[in-house]
Amino acid sequence: MNTTPQTVGPDASASGPSADTLGISAAQDRSAVLEELILKDPAQFRVLTGDRPTGRLHLGHYFGTLQNRVRLQDLGVEMFVIIADYQVLTDRDVAVNLTGYVEELVLDYLAIGVDPARSTIFTHSAVPALNQLMLPFLSLVSVAELNRNPTVKDEITHSRQSSVSGLMFTYPVHQAADILFCKGNVVPVGQDQLPHLELTRTIARRFNDHYGNGTAVFPQPDALLSSAPLLLGTDGTKMSKSRRNAVTLASDADETARLLKGAKTDSERHITYDPTTRPEVSSLLLLAALCLDSTPQQVAADIGSAGAAALKKTVTEAVNEYLAPIRARRIEFAQDRAYLRQTLREGNERARAVADATLAEVRAAMNSHY
Repeated sequence: MNTTPQTVGPDASASGPSADTLGISAAQDRSAVLEELILKDPAQFRVLTGDRPTGRLHLGHYFGTLQNRVRLQDLGVEMFVIIADYQVLTDRDVAVNLTGYVEELVLDYLAIGVDPARSTIFTHSAVPALNQLMLPFLSLVSVAELNRNPTVKDEITHSRQSSVSGLMFTYPVHQAADILFCKGNVVPVGQDQLPHLELTRTIARRFNDHYGNGTAVFPQPDALLSSAPLLLGTDGTKMSKSRRNAVTLASDADETARLLKGAKTDSERHITYDPTTRPEVSSLLLLAALCLDSTPQQVAADIGSAGAAALKKTVTEAVNEYLAPIRARRIEFAQDRAYLRQTLREGNERARAVADATLAEVRAAMNSHY
């Protein structure tokens, strides 16, 4: 396994402009270039992506990120998928059943087509060298930089705990360690995650400047901006595990029908796609279109004046048909828990080998390789 994938673009790891300097528009332009480069030579890319084990994944996750992971994997991009179990330690109710949540994630990954032979699925806690990288990385950032990170602010605002642990403030640096331990050079993110990735680029640049002795120990990873659609939950708010407003990949056909039957719409009988004035109806149309490989406008035209009941029926049938093979694979994999554990065990071993090599390189660069 090559542990030093190339950094994309000319001099990207040394002097490439940052996302916060160029803005979102430039990041979008860069993503378009990256897509072309990936198609031409996928083997030069290494992607780090993953999830916190806080519950079963849902349709928002699938169309937002999971589908794209499988696409990149199938193109030949080397994929590391992290189950960030250390990052749920602030959610004490989740941490109680952590093993169960981790297995649920593995099931979802396997069901959608993540292939353990081509993608490395692993957990934070099983890769000590990855977590050791966080200490030197923390020394490269200031408290002020951590305090003003918008993602940290949002996590604190939405925390369900009466107090926030110190671990919360290390999230951006821990995420940098996640990306850089495997020398990931591309990270699929939404626009709201650009500040997080920019801190990773900053850490990589500062480490190279402080300890690289003229060479780049770490690449400065590029953001591959997601063009994923925004799907609302059944209550019309952001689709979320904690809000119980989403159809999970594991939901059966009857549960899907029940959830979508209760989805929020509006009083207008004629169905139209207008995300600005009819967000709930438009989100349902978009969901149906994604499952039917159509457009929301066409789905709306097909329903016409048949009303919300017909819309929900269309969406339910489309979702259940689309998810049927995924659900069948999930049920099959769930019968073999030993295979789930084997998948994690082998993925953890591969991730540890990569992390150990990176940590040895870091120690040598810092003159602490005793």
